[in-house]
Amino acid sequence: MFTNPKNVGGGFYVGHGWGTVVNAKRIGRNFRIGQNVTVGSRNIKEPIIGDNVSVWANAIVLGDITIGDNTQIGAGSVVVKNVPANCVVVPSKSAIIKKNGIRVNIPL
Repeated sequence: MFTNPKNVGGGFYVGHGWGTVVNAKRIGRNFRIGQNVTVGSRNIKEPIIGDNVSVWANAIVLGDITIGDNTQIGAGSVVVKNVPANCVVVPSKSAIIKKNGIRVNIPL
């Protein structure tokens, strides 16, 4: 759940804004983002961000989609489809896919 570090009603908190791009159709209350986040357009259509949403480091949210209320987008996630309210989104687990020139699948 989102916690507002300064206990201010409604707000847009940018943790480390370096490399961060925000281009949304609408942003709800208590939106929090980390560094190198992109919230942007895809085919000239921007996302709608609900209330109490956090998007963590290096995550990407693109296009004509809706991110529901009380949702967390984990670091490194790429989101191009709607996310319902009260969800946590994380990227797939990392894996080694090639070792010594041979295709492998070793989860990390």
